[in-house]
Amino acid sequence: MKTRCIIVDDEPIARGVIRKHLENIPNVEIAGECKNAMEAMVLLKQNKIDLMFLDIQMPKLTGIEFLGSLSHPPKVIIVTAYRDFAPEGFEYDVIDYLLKPVPFDRFLKAMNKYFDSRDNSPVILDEKGNALSGDLFMYAKENKKVRKIYLKDIIFIESLKEYVRIHTAGKRVVSKLQISALEKQLPDSHFLRIHKSYIINTSYITAFTSHSIELGDHELTISRTYKDSVLKALKYHDGAI
Repeated sequence: MKTRCIIVDDEPIARGVIRKHLENIPNVEIAGECKNAMEAMVLLKQNKIDLMFLDIQMPKLTGIEFLGSLSHPPKVIIVTAYRDFAPEGFEYDVIDYLLKPVPFDRFLKAMNKYFDSRDNSPVILDEKGNALSGDLFMYAKENKKVRKIYLKDIIFIESLKEYVRIHTAGKRVVSKLQISALEKQLPDSHFLRIHKSYIINTSYITAFTSHSIELGDHELTISRTYKDSVLKALKYHDGAI
């Protein structure tokens, strides 16, 4: 699967340098080039973007201000002529911070950081290797092993900050994954976020109230943030509970 990128920079020459570097990276697609934050905002709303190369000093809205305005930004590599903005960029969990002019070897190092971060994202496949179809399973790294977990066997997923604990009927797997990344990948026909720390498989629900859900022997809290969306997803409209 190709990585879809956009380049956001008000300088045509700077955009050209990044474009040329990207042409030497396999499995990467440039989805668009933008000369300001407003153009980038439109492009992000219309397309699924994996990685954004973002300049800082741009007219009307700086790159940092633009990044701060996004609820769900893609991965970001800052590309700028100003070294002093690096601490602000890393507050937004950017992949890397490149100083212009960007040599290819330094650019390649940044791309390798991106690919390393992506490798910790969940990939959910079926037996034929197709995304999100058929008899679905996922791979999760645990210690030095890669474990295959069928989605139908997952009872619930518990967040442990930088890790998740995946509870199945037969075992528990702890893997370095973000629960928010998992939530985006899991099919919402069967999986439901009920708390910042929990995603459940609705197939295993045995009972629920307005503040908790039972999954067999497990009882999990529904947070206030998710209460309305959970009851709506469960198609429960009686306000008595």
